[in-house]
Amino acid sequence: MAMASHRPRKRFGQNFLENEAVIQRIVASIDARADDDLVEIGPGLGALTRLLLERVDRLHVIELDRDLADGLPRRLGQPDHLIIHQADALRFDFAGLADALGSEQGLRIVGNLPYNISTPLLFHLLDQADRVIDMHFMLQREVVERLTAEPGHKHFGRLSVMAQYRADCTFLFGVPPDAFRPAPKVDSAVVRIQPNVLNAAAQARMARLDTVVRKAFGQRRKTLRNTLKGLFKAEQIEQLAIDSGRRAETLSMDEFIRLADALSDDTNLDTPVRTRSSS
Repeated sequence: MAMASHRPRKRFGQNFLENEAVIQRIVASIDARADDDLVEIGPGLGALTRLLLERVDRLHVIELDRDLADGLPRRLGQPDHLIIHQADALRFDFAGLADALGSEQGLRIVGNLPYNISTPLLFHLLDQADRVIDMHFMLQREVVERLTAEPGHKHFGRLSVMAQYRADCTFLFGVPPDAFRPAPKVDSAVVRIQPNVLNAAAQARMARLDTVVRKAFGQRRKTLRNTLKGLFKAEQIEQLAIDSGRRAETLSMDEFIRLADALSDDTNLDTPVRTRSSS
């Protein structure tokens, strides 16, 4: 069978999704409309691509592997509404594509992401969040759990705070290793990420927030009075109505924001503002 003739390449992190029930569930979760500006990252052998093409008037795909990119039209029956970009998604200009398409709402992005680049790729996309409606990704389950973890959970950490500041992240469902060829050594999961459109003040806060979060989670077992030493004295933390004897994983987003704002003279920066419906 032609689809089985390509040997997965470890350097590209290729694990091809083959379970039809999982593929159908992903497509149902995306619920694409015909006029959506849909982009698939890493179409691989086209198992998901084939069903997405049935839903939309035009589908853009981004594939780094030249052999896969060249062979995809043949595998899928030469569809004329498939547009292939042989490119590295980590360097791809998604905002530029949205502008070129004249997309008023923005892009909807899907993909079974190589696990070795998933986190930097997520933040590359969030940097262009004003041109993205939502993202549906297959990721390593632990990464999805970290993206969606709430304060107090063992998976709540720097990735949780920085991603949730910029987006609503929802765990959709888990996927076992045997759904792929070759089977990865870890469980997977599908996540929905709906970016928040941040106003200028909220964007300006991000660097300070990252500084606080990086320091706070640098030594997870230590309390804030120790991890944030150099940024705040214990009494300064207390003045923000935060117990300096707590650990970082217990803090809410609002508390992290208060700490970030305290690094600047301006303590009245606005919080993230959603200007796009999450429906």
